[in-house]
Amino acid sequence: MRILGINALFHDPSAALVVDGRTVAAAEEERFSRRKHGKRPVPFSAWELPEQAAAWCLRRAGLRPQDLDAVAYSYDPALARPADAMGLHDPWDHLRQTYAREAPGFLATALPGLDPGLVRFVPHHMAHAASGAFAADGADRSSVLVLDGRGERASHLAARRRGDTLEPLYAQDLPHSLGLVYEELTEHLGFLRSSDEFKVMALASHGSPRMLAELRRHVYPTGDGGFRATGVPWSELCPPRGPDEPWSGAHADLAASAQAVLEETLLDLVRWLHGRTHDDVLTLAGGVALNCVANSRIAREGPFSRVWVQPAAGDAGTALGSALLLAAGAGDTPEPMAGADLGRDWSDAELGAWLKTAGVPFERPPDIAATVAEALADNAIVAWFQGRAEFGPRALGHRSLLAHPGHAGNLERLNDVKGREQFRPVAPMVIAERAAEIFDGPLPSPYMLFVHDVAADWRERIPAVVHVDGTARIQTVDPEREPLVARMLTEFERRTGLPVVVNTSLNTAGRPMVDDPRDALECFGSSPVDLLAIGPYAVRRDAIFRPAEEG
Repeated sequence: MRILGINALFHDPSAALVVDGRTVAAAEEERFSRRKHGKRPVPFSAWELPEQAAAWCLRRAGLRPQDLDAVAYSYDPALARPADAMGLHDPWDHLRQTYAREAPGFLATALPGLDPGLVRFVPHHMAHAASGAFAADGADRSSVLVLDGRGERASHLAARRRGDTLEPLYAQDLPHSLGLVYEELTEHLGFLRSSDEFKVMALASHGSPRMLAELRRHVYPTGDGGFRATGVPWSELCPPRGPDEPWSGAHADLAASAQAVLEETLLDLVRWLHGRTHDDVLTLAGGVALNCVANSRIAREGPFSRVWVQPAAGDAGTALGSALLLAAGAGDTPEPMAGADLGRDWSDAELGAWLKTAGVPFERPPDIAATVAEALADNAIVAWFQGRAEFGPRALGHRSLLAHPGHAGNLERLNDVKGREQFRPVAPMVIAERAAEIFDGPLPSPYMLFVHDVAADWRERIPAVVHVDGTARIQTVDPEREPLVARMLTEFERRTGLPVVVNTSLNTAGRPMVDDPRDALECFGSSPVDLLAIGPYAVRRDAIFRPAEEG
């Protein structure tokens, strides 16, 4: 079966292609359109489709729209209820539902040759669940927990996988939603709702959960697999912050309190689910699963032996999950994801042609990994553009900014390069076999979705990657899966004695992650990055700008 998955209705529009149960390609529309998150999650944008991402997925496989056996759309309008009947203030939600019902026709227009009769509506949270349960390795018998802002009529799903079947166990009806509560807090703290929730998680580390008792009155588990989460009086707890205003201790304390009540509720849900399934493996999906602090607490204190999180846990991942769910239902056995590098790539020759067209001086060193390691050892900032782009919000060694972790000032330096808040941490990457001696937490951690305590004797050695609470959100690197990244790390350790390199996403604030060579060159040219490693080629900043300075 050749199945194209589509996520479009709310935010992070994306497409994924599954052929005979194997994930061939997956990409978010933002990487093509260069609009962060693809669009804003308002009813008036619900008609917008991931046209470029879908067309690229088909090109990657050499398919035409008429070659598809099905298109999976990750929302089923037949399950929806009017917004006011669900306790939601969303007066234009009926427009969103109309666009969803008309999606087959919109898709046929966007992909000429597609039979609209091939479009299948997939329940939103079942698509999330499949993106976890079917994409994880060794999860044939597993439990899955989904939490996000909202789907058709719920905000949560607990289910279990048995072979190629997903069995729902419990869904929490709206308006109760942990995701929507966290979105409200994001807006209250002056950040962009349904976009900047990760900033709240980072800010929480700077505060104390002194408002936890009050929040527990509004957000709490019910003991039956569900929860209550609505009606938090944010302004009574802390004054709102304007987008351009400085944050205060009260703002950090509110963030810390909300983070704590979220974690408590998630742990109850996880324990209830385990009590029903008695599985060893838990997979997580939905936007709340991008909260790596909560994920770590689930792994540490929860009853499951292993926790796996979908790297594209937000709505983008539902494109993949909906396609995998249809594939399993049609008799194809879903194959686990080999990695998150499911996006676009270019050959060495194509990259060389881009550089020649750009008219920039470049070189082809004998080993780009060693060249980058040498630059990093000299405290350069390196833009790293290698292989296929990542699917999901994390830079995992394909579209990354790299730096030396041993200089504390590199945190501020990188945040200045990216133009973002100084309370935001950066992450370390480390070869998997070395991780346990430096970091304490769930291992391996290839998708940067857990936080780890940094060993006391390492905190002064790698200060740039140690968050204010002594933790780090790490990425472990498997040399067999990522040989080039592993060689760069090995070469860097040979020069510095440090087996860790700073890794943060290759983008600037408010911009999507770099995806194609033009994006890489634009980012390199507009920010103080010292070296661009693009495929086997090196572009040095001083080689570009020295002539002008000397002249």
